[in-house]
Amino acid sequence: MRKLLVYLKDYKKETVLAPLFKMLEATFELFVPLVMADIIDIGIARGDRHYIYMRCLLLVALGVIGLTCSLTAQYFAAKAAVGFAAGMKSGLYRHIQSLSFTELDTLGASTMITRMTSDANQVQNGVNMVLRLFLRSPFIVFGAMVMAFTIDVKAALIFVVTIPLLSLVVFGVMAVSIPLYRKVQAGLDRVLGITRENLTGARVIRAFHKEGSEITRFDESNDHLTAMQNYVGRISALMNPVTYVIINLATVVLIYVGALQVDVGNLTQGNVVALVNYMSQILVELIKLANLIITVTKAAACANRIQSVFDMQPSMDKGGAGNAAGQTAGNAGRASERADGEADCAGSKSEFSTDTVDCVDAVDEAVRFSHVSMHYHNAGEAALEEIDFAAKRGQTIGIIGGTGSGKSSVVNMIPRFYDASAGSVSVDGRDVRDYSVRELRQKIGVVLQKAVLFQGTIRDNLKWGKEDASDDELWEALTLSQAAEFVREKDGQLDAKIEQGGKNLSGGQKQRLTIARALVKKPEILILDDSASALDYATDAKLRSAIKGMDGNTTVFIVSQRTASIMHADLILVLDDGRLAGIGTHEQLLAECGVYREIYESQFKKETAADAS
Repeated sequence: MRKLLVYLKDYKKETVLAPLFKMLEATFELFVPLVMADIIDIGIARGDRHYIYMRCLLLVALGVIGLTCSLTAQYFAAKAAVGFAAGMKSGLYRHIQSLSFTELDTLGASTMITRMTSDANQVQNGVNMVLRLFLRSPFIVFGAMVMAFTIDVKAALIFVVTIPLLSLVVFGVMAVSIPLYRKVQAGLDRVLGITRENLTGARVIRAFHKEGSEITRFDESNDHLTAMQNYVGRISALMNPVTYVIINLATVVLIYVGALQVDVGNLTQGNVVALVNYMSQILVELIKLANLIITVTKAAACANRIQSVFDMQPSMDKGGAGNAAGQTAGNAGRASERADGEADCAGSKSEFSTDTVDCVDAVDEAVRFSHVSMHYHNAGEAALEEIDFAAKRGQTIGIIGGTGSGKSSVVNMIPRFYDASAGSVSVDGRDVRDYSVRELRQKIGVVLQKAVLFQGTIRDNLKWGKEDASDDELWEALTLSQAAEFVREKDGQLDAKIEQGGKNLSGGQKQRLTIARALVKKPEILILDDSASALDYATDAKLRSAIKGMDGNTTVFIVSQRTASIMHADLILVLDDGRLAGIGTHEQLLAECGVYREIYESQFKKETAADAS
């Protein structure tokens, strides 16, 4: 929690003025019982109406001044709390954007959403309440006791006994309920995770008629959360009745002692009423203080959850060559590996490269994988092992294999979404870990498996690739991606509205627009990660032909489950369980690679496959 207070540094004035005005309000509130005592002892006792009216006007003045101080304190507290939360959320969002895919996979989307919304709001409420009540409540409690001593020492001793008893009840209930509130917040995480999963997978749930089981699963988690909230709520509910019993018993004792003191002339009736009022003020403020501490504790628990995200550092450095020394020992030899590869690239060929790929001069290499292995975080086995190949500038590289064979893992290492556990990945003859992330990704256009568009216009989405792109450049990218035709048919064309996630577009339209978005930046390396799966074969063929005919010397990586999509590639990588099962052209692989032949024959008639071979 303390580390997050840095976001309050721009609100130093507000953090001082808010509690200050609350203290002023409390000071005026402490004078109210004394005025009431004067009204009873002087005004009513003497029948002096003028005195009563004047004291009533004084009460109104104290109320107005107190209200003004309270509103002023609330203004400053709200300004500081909202500003603090805004800065914290902004910082958290920026930090999450700096994390690699490894950390995002570890955190999970549901808990990140909870921490940026529910947890952040709890922290904001905690800051607001602290600024308003943290000094006010203790000031009232001890101020009331001091004022009681100014009235009568013997009666004030009742306060000395009552306040510790009340504190024991209040803080005892808090000590039990605070850990339970932490569990409630974790339960909220689980409910939110199920809710998000059900919303994103609504179509799949309906397709398999699983509405009932998912409703049951949600109800079970929600009932568990409700039970936890009810349990902690029942414990917290003990606070009011127990404190009221104590305070009323103390009031009875106070009136009894006060009556005896009035009889002997040591106290007036107004003094007794003032003491009772002070006792009531103590009760109210202790309950406020208890609620404040519960709120602050919940806020502290939520702040710790947020801070744990801030404490999570990216597993890959962002600064380029200067930070390369910080990599793991398994990667320490990558510079020498790259030097050896440039001197004699034959020494780094894979077992498949002998018959299929000529030695590639390092100057002409767009991408090289040198004996690359990769583990996902906490995974038992390697996702990739001994991946070794080189891609020339301007080549089209096809990647094919079964589900889970590691196709996406290979291309995700080029823009450094994940780092190699062993070996090295080079772009333009330079290890990707020696680039800054920004510099590296400016060279690369990536179209991921899931087509994601953002709310706005088609123009807004396309300009993600290049902010200053002209309309001609946008239409060129749309034409290459085979999206120009349906965009021209829309009202507004480039200014046509896109709903959140592209919900008003078909799957094929979304995929073509995401491809166009990547093409706008005219990348040196274009990665299409199974991004044409929703396209028919004819459109897919036109798309591949258009990309191959692009101006420039773009190296294209096409990940696909379809052999038709990659069979005309200059080089095809066949992956099987994270390893290269084959590498070469379509004809070579049909003749020499059983895995590729099996995939091909499963998609085409065997007779056709035999003719092709």
